[in-house]
Amino acid sequence: MTKVQLGQLVMTRNAATSLKALDVMNALSRFSKGDWGDVCKEDWEANDEALEHGGRLLGSYYDRNGTKFWIITEADRSVTTVLLPEDY
Repeated sequence: MTKVQLGQLVMTRNAATSLKALDVMNALSRFSKGDWGDVCKEDWEANDEALEHGGRLLGSYYDRNGTKFWIITEADRSVTTVLLPEDY
C-alpha cells in the first residue's frame, strides 16, 4: 500500500552515475510504503508525523555496494529526489 505521493522523480547526476537503478527502485518502493530505511528513531517519527500533518520526508538507504543514498520528498509532495549525502 502506497503511503507517500512521490511527485516528480529526480536524481542528482552523482547518484545517477554511482547507484544501480534496481537498488534505487527497491528503495523507492520501500520509501513509498513508509519504510524510511536506515534513519534514527527521531527521524522515523518525524517522517510519520509529516505523513499525517505535512512536511518533508527523508529516507536513508544503501545500495548493493554499501553506498549510502537518501530519498527526500518535498513537503508539498511535488518532487522526490534521490541523492548521495555529499550532494546535499
